[in-house]
Amino acid sequence: MAVEYKCCGSEFFIHILIIVFLVLFAGLMSGLTLGLMSMSLVDLEVLAKSGTPKDRKHAEKTLPVIRKQHLLLCTLLICNAVAMETLPIFLDSLVTAWGAILISVTLILLFGEIIPQSVCSRYGLAIGAAVAPFVRVLVWICFPVAYPISKLLDFLLGHGHVALFRRAELKTLVDLHGNEAGKGGELTHDETTIIAGALGLTEKIASDAMTPISDTFAVDINAKLDRELMNLILEKGHRRVPVYYEQPTNIIGLLLVKNLLTIHPEDEVPVKSVTIRRIPRVPETMPLYDILNEFQKGHSHMAVVVRQCNRTEDQSSSKSPAHNSVTDVKVDIDGEKTPNEKALKAKRSFQKMKSYPNSGNHSYRGASRSKKWAKEMYSDILQIDGSPLPKLPEVEEAVGIITMEDVIEELLQEEIFDETDHHFEDS
Repeated sequence: MAVEYKCCGSEFFIHILIIVFLVLFAGLMSGLTLGLMSMSLVDLEVLAKSGTPKDRKHAEKTLPVIRKQHLLLCTLLICNAVAMETLPIFLDSLVTAWGAILISVTLILLFGEIIPQSVCSRYGLAIGAAVAPFVRVLVWICFPVAYPISKLLDFLLGHGHVALFRRAELKTLVDLHGNEAGKGGELTHDETTIIAGALGLTEKIASDAMTPISDTFAVDINAKLDRELMNLILEKGHRRVPVYYEQPTNIIGLLLVKNLLTIHPEDEVPVKSVTIRRIPRVPETMPLYDILNEFQKGHSHMAVVVRQCNRTEDQSSSKSPAHNSVTDVKVDIDGEKTPNEKALKAKRSFQKMKSYPNSGNHSYRGASRSKKWAKEMYSDILQIDGSPLPKLPEVEEAVGIITMEDVIEELLQEEIFDETDHHFEDS
């Protein structure tokens, strides 16, 4: 049975144009509801700052429209409802009731829902940027009705809909963007590994990256730098060697191997006669990011990891308050020096004065920086000429050594092999 038309002539064509406009308008509102409301402000801000030039331009146009999401949602839904409710009225003036129902359902379903939402779900950013001025006009037209509803939604549901990823979700997202995931990502394996290591570094503490004290190579401060000890230091291949006093767990400083270049093994110079730098102490529960920040200050790239231990209360109560304080250990090296050691120390002091003058106009980064360096030049050097040496308190116990390399390895999630390590592997 053919559809019977109720009107003809120019009125018929006007109604047809109105129906087409209503279908397209309803489809646009439906597509924009899906396309614009599915975009989060975080995604748009990321595209506006670091996207392609085209995406940046589209995001900058779309952001002002989407910032008030509830107001935009109410405007789009009101316009969509008005268009779909008006469409049967004009169809009823053209065809019979059953024909109007059949045509309106077909047009709205196909051209007002399926096709627009499919297109806007894929090209929502470009379409939203193109019709952003038109959407602003609709917002002002529907403002008297849409604004009160949007404020009610803000009160009931809240303003913010910022979808930020948690750390574990962000690590998974980075892995999915890697080219090894097979999803077309651009990140390489090294990039995804480093990003994941940086995200996981917050959850790691000093005890996770340290070298146990039992596996640490250290030298006694009273040892002599003879040929055997010098060869042992060279075989270890470390740039920094911890120095202990009396017992290996009482590490009081560190020795830079480069300072041994001028030491002759035949002189058997004591370790205490060489420049010994202070070594910081960090608790085993200290996060690696905090340790990395301390290393960046430049005072030391090696630290002693200590653990709080509970001593028996009997020992602490039996001691007087004067004995409860930490006793300092003094190493008097003046009376033990040989003539060769005294000459070596005098020569080294002269070289320090020559290399790092306290005054002068020569500087690399300006006079203020030079004065600062000159003032703090020897603040990290352990003074043992009759001065008290640091000693671990009774409530602390040295459990390991952590270096800058250990933190970087946790960041890279890979072992760092130097020349000595490769030499041992090849052999």
